[in-house]
Amino acid sequence: MQNKKRHVLTGGMILITLGVLIFLHMSGYYFFGASWPWLLIVIGICTIIQSYRDIGGWFISLVGLIFIITEYNGIEFHKLTKYILPLVLILIGIHVLVKRHKHDS
Repeated sequence: MQNKKRHVLTGGMILITLGVLIFLHMSGYYFFGASWPWLLIVIGICTIIQSYRDIGGWFISLVGLIFIITEYNGIEFHKLTKYILPLVLILIGIHVLVKRHKHDS
C-alpha cells in the first residue's frame, strides 16, 4: 500500500510539471524541448521525499540542476564534462567510506 502512495505522488508531480511546462511553452515563455532537466529535478525530489536517504533521488536532482545551471549561465557542457567523472568517483568513494564507517560503528 505504501508503495502505491509513492507512485501516486511521483506520477502526480510529473503530470503537474508537464502541464506547467506545456503551458509556459504555449504562452511563449519557455521552450518545451528544454524542459527535461526540470523533469529530472521533479523525479529526484519526489524520490527524496519518499526516502530521504535514497542516493538515486539526490543524483537525479543534481544532474537536472547541473543541466539547468549550465544552460542559464552559458557554460559549455562539453567543457564541464571532463570534471564530472572524477567528481562522481570522489562522491561515490566518500559515500562508500561513510557507509562503511556507519556499518563498523
